[in-house]
Amino acid sequence: MTQWHLFIAFFRVGMLGYGGGPSSIPLVHKEVVDKYKWMDDDEFADILALGNSLPGPIATKMAGYIGYRVAGLIGMMNAVLATIIPTILIMIVLLTSLTSFKDEPWVAGMTKAVVPVVGVMLAVLTVDFFEKSRKNLGWVKSIALVLLSFLLMEWLGIHPGLVIAGLLLYALLSPVKEKQEQSHEKGQSV
Repeated sequence: MTQWHLFIAFFRVGMLGYGGGPSSIPLVHKEVVDKYKWMDDDEFADILALGNSLPGPIATKMAGYIGYRVAGLIGMMNAVLATIIPTILIMIVLLTSLTSFKDEPWVAGMTKAVVPVVGVMLAVLTVDFFEKSRKNLGWVKSIALVLLSFLLMEWLGIHPGLVIAGLLLYALLSPVKEKQEQSHEKGQSV
């Protein structure tokens, strides 16, 4: 039954993830965290951060990892196939039929109408992640990291994967630094 649930969850993501990886992320979150409860929000955020720092399509990377985690190697293959099969089928059907209608206004309207929906889905996920960050780090650190990330990616043109890797490194080193400071404070108070 787990394999069937994995297939259905990621098949839905593949069918409804119009617009590529970014639009698939909220759908994966809905299936994995809300519906099937295979992981919590924090684990999902970790997988998303790691997936964004690696090369390749985010939807298939997340499907592969989540499938592996839930049901091993077979689960990984199942989830990845469920993610890509809808795209393959839709591409074959749409490319053969829509090429004759590509200049029709209703086709252009379809693609333009989806953009705001994807934007809202991403905005909701962004607010959700910011709230989790605020709860764990506080307002000041969360806003500082948002501004730093924006500065590095948008103004300096640094690749998001490098920004994520840098922030992961910062997160890894922060507990070490805090422990060293606590040890130093204990040594002074004695």
